[in-house]
Amino acid sequence: MSSDLPSSISHLPPEGAPLRILGVIPARGGSKGIPRKNIRLLAGKPLLQYTIEAAHAAKHLSRVILSTDDPEIAAVGRQCGLDVPFLRPPELARDDAPTLPVLQHAVDFLEKAGECFDAVCLLQPTAPLRRAEDIQGCINLLEETDADSVVTVLPVPPEYNPHWVYFRTRDGFLKLSTGEDSPIPRRQLLPPAFHREGSVYLVRRDVLMERNSLYGSKVVGYPIDPSRSVNIDTPADWSRAEAAIASSLA
Repeated sequence: MSSDLPSSISHLPPEGAPLRILGVIPARGGSKGIPRKNIRLLAGKPLLQYTIEAAHAAKHLSRVILSTDDPEIAAVGRQCGLDVPFLRPPELARDDAPTLPVLQHAVDFLEKAGECFDAVCLLQPTAPLRRAEDIQGCINLLEETDADSVVTVLPVPPEYNPHWVYFRTRDGFLKLSTGEDSPIPRRQLLPPAFHREGSVYLVRRDVLMERNSLYGSKVVGYPIDPSRSVNIDTPADWSRAEAAIASSLA
């Protein structure tokens, strides 16, 4: 997606300067699993508010905005102190709309207004247990490395490690997902494996806009404590999040 920036605006920060990072909280109006979940009260607060509070408490997020198609969600976001510079186009709010163009739309909108950033931090409101230090930890990793992106991760249990996972081939036989002929024999020899946790995605601006990717080719993982990880998609997830928040306040 082209940003149509004037040639005088550079995407590169001065050497030694901190990165300018845009935080984007996407919250569309449609939600089939839990209707209106982004503004539904979770332990007394709109679900959206947990992510807003974490984003505002994090260091080095230059600006945090809400991307939504829904006026009611926009109003709740503003009441919680969040910047809502636009309403998202309907075509980017469908059930099947991917996240990549949603972020590109936000960056493109702001760049056309003359504001540029070095990286974008995606903060899904469905991860209410995320903390400000998790966001800052990801930012620190991006600033300290030449990674294209940083994502929060959780460890994969040994029984699901790729070296022990099989796919069924078309002829009905099992094949290790790694392509190896035989599995690693002992758990202690398995290399650590991780899966995306989902509460923080941090990607450099040019990877997002020029390479059309949320990840790029060099991805760094930021481990999250499993006890603080929940991605609300079902009523059971909602109940687990409520219990975790109640426990933390006890």
